[in-house]
This record gives sequence, structure tokens and C-alpha cells, in this order.
Amino acid sequence: MTISRIVIVGGGAGGLELATRLGNKLGKRNKAEVTLVDKNRTHLWKPLLHEVATGALDDGTDAVSYRAHAANHGFDFQLGSMSGIDRDKKQLIMAPLLGEDGEQVLPQRSIDYDYLVIAIGSVSNDFGTLGVKEHCIFLDSPDQAHRFHRKMLDLFFRLHVQGAESDPLRIAIVGGGATGVELSAELHNAARQMKSYGVRHVSQSNLKVSLVEAGERILPALPPRISGAAHQELTKLGVKVSTATMVTEATSEGLMTKDGHLIQADLMVWAAGIKGSDFLKDIADLETNRNNQLVVKPTLQTSRDDSIYVIGDAASCPMGDGKFVPPRAQSAHQMASHAYKNIRAQLNGEAQSDYVYKDHGSLVSLSRFSTVGSLMGNLTNGSMMVEGRIARMVYISLYRMHQVALHGYFKTAMVTFSDKISRVFKPKLKLH
Repeated sequence: MTISRIVIVGGGAGGLELATRLGNKLGKRNKAEVTLVDKNRTHLWKPLLHEVATGALDDGTDAVSYRAHAANHGFDFQLGSMSGIDRDKKQLIMAPLLGEDGEQVLPQRSIDYDYLVIAIGSVSNDFGTLGVKEHCIFLDSPDQAHRFHRKMLDLFFRLHVQGAESDPLRIAIVGGGATGVELSAELHNAARQMKSYGVRHVSQSNLKVSLVEAGERILPALPPRISGAAHQELTKLGVKVSTATMVTEATSEGLMTKDGHLIQADLMVWAAGIKGSDFLKDIADLETNRNNQLVVKPTLQTSRDDSIYVIGDAASCPMGDGKFVPPRAQSAHQMASHAYKNIRAQLNGEAQSDYVYKDHGSLVSLSRFSTVGSLMGNLTNGSMMVEGRIARMVYISLYRMHQVALHGYFKTAMVTFSDKISRVFKPKLKLH
């Protein structure tokens, strides 16, 4: 009997959860060969990147090793990047693998598949704004988060050495979505922690954080009362929130706005939007939208090839009301579960079912200062606003749910217990 080959490209939240479920159910029982492909060696839940950037989270201990996880869950892991798809031969084309010194470790190669799942997520969209690529950090990958962290520490230590003679540290963030809002609050927590570790002259008072949003309010995807509460909390912290402000250029000195005002900054982050990777728009003659997302049917299969599925931010998936599934972590989680069901149905010659997005609400963490959001979303008559400790507990539980999907309840409980113990002796802020 021929064993089906299932290849998943992208080890983000959705891709790794799908590989884990298929590996446990099919790979361990030799009912299918399941392969996960990713350009990184470890996995980190993307909503935590702002904590990695400020040092509130040490990804060295929280990241999941793809290879070790694959060995424990019945699938294979291949390190590398997708460069193309040969739909006629049903092969995934892998780009040459280069080492840190630029030398070729592996040449271009191919991986055969019967079913292919694309789950490569999204990248930041600078909308062609002049100077953004040269002067701003895109907080969309662990590498970018590490880059921000290094620059932030350098600026903090400059304040420490120069003391009262130093100018305030100015950080500008473009984009009032969840990433921009959470990073703004986390920066003030970092400044507070740095002072407690003996880095003098660093405090919330000499940290000037500017959050710039082109729309009328921050967190536009959330109800106005929730975005208003977040706006108020940020203002209390000292964050300067500028709405209805469009950035037209980034320079070495700061951000230029449409009205000609310069927002001076020593460090700039662009978190104003997302899109699919540029190479997707020309890949294998598959249909894409203007944001380079692959167009899929409600079954999550691409519009031009039923053997290729797309989940997460890379998918342009229609909903019944004419809108499209939003690029959120809960969407990737739901899509992974539905793709798992449909792939198994296809393997068994059964009918596919349509994916229906369920909005369970959204939560935004303002570091240790507060958490605000809405629960249940369209499952109730409107949304239920939550904040404070209850919201914080629910926010943390979202990450625990992801861990449960990867490790199961028992191991997640052990990891949670270990985290609580480690907080006693580990620094509250990563300083290296």
C-alpha cells in the first residue's frame, strides 16, 4: 500500500499544530509520511515577539526545537526555505541552504508530496513608504525581535553612562494594532526593570515612546470602548499616542508625517500592516490577491489545486458575509484544526467540509500594567469587555492553549509549573 506524503511549509502556530496532530495520528502509525519545512530551527509563538524584543521573554528557554519536537511526534523536519512548487510533478522546490558564513550547506533540492500545506504566515507591509526598509525594524520574526533588543539595550546603557547629560531615549512605533500597542507598554516595563538592576538614569520619565496610527483610533479591529480604554492606559504610562497621523517617510532622524512634522526617534519600529511574502504572488500559477495571499476555497484548498491547502496569514479565505478571515492567531489555530479534518477526509475519499471562522474575541496585553479586550465576539449579542486580572488570566491562557495543542495537557502543566519556579531566580528582564 502506498503511503501518502504530506508536506507542511511553515512552522508557525498553525503549521506546527497541524504537523503535530498529523504526526501523532498518521505518522506514528505509518499511515502517512508527514514533513515540516521551516527556515528556522526553533518555534516561538508569534504574539510573544514584542516580549522577546524588550527582553521580558527569553526565547532561549521558551522556544520549541523543531527537530526534537518532530522526533517526539511522528513527523520529519527539514531545515530550509521554499523557493517554488512544481505542481505537475508534485514537488516542493527548496532553496539552497546557506551557513552563517554564506557557504552552501545543501544545494537546491526537492521534496515530493501528495498533499501540500502552505502555512508561512505573513511579513510586514511598508506600503512602499520611503526609507522604511532602511531605518525601521519590522517586528515580524525572532531575528527582528533580537535586533530590536540589542539596539534597545545599547540605548539604555548609553543613558546609564552619560547620565543627566544624555538626551531622553526616543522610540517611535508606527501602527496602532496589537503589536504596536503591546510593544509600547512593554517598553515602559523594560525601563522600570532596567533601573531595578542598577542601570541608573533609566526610568519611565526619560523614555519617550511615540505610537503613530494613520486611522482614527488605535486597535481599529476592536470595539471603540476597548480601544479607548487601551488609549487611556497608554497615556497614563506616558506614551504619546498620535492618531489620524500618516507617516510619509522614515529618515535617520525620525519619521516624517504627511503634515510635515518630524517625530524624532533613536529607534523606530514599523508595525502598520501585513502582507503575504512577495514570492507568493508568482508561485506555481496559483491565484493570489493584492496582498500576496493565496486565494483559497472555503475548504482551505487553493482555488486552482485541490492538493494544496493554505492556512493562517498566507490564506485569503472568504467568509459568508463577503469579508475575509482576519489574520489572527486564533484564525491559524482554527484553520489548522480544520485542515487536519479535511486532509484526513481526502485521504479516506470522503467529502470536504467548509471552514467557518469563529470570533472568540481579542485581548491586548499592556505588559504588567493592564490587559484589555473582548470575549466571545460574535458568539454573543455583541462583545463582553474585560480588563484587569481576569483579562490577564485569559490572555495567558491563549498561549497555554497553544502549548496544549503541541505538548498535551500533562506536559503543558509541567511547563507552567516550571515557569513559575524559574521566576523566583531568573531576572525579570533579559539583559544580554
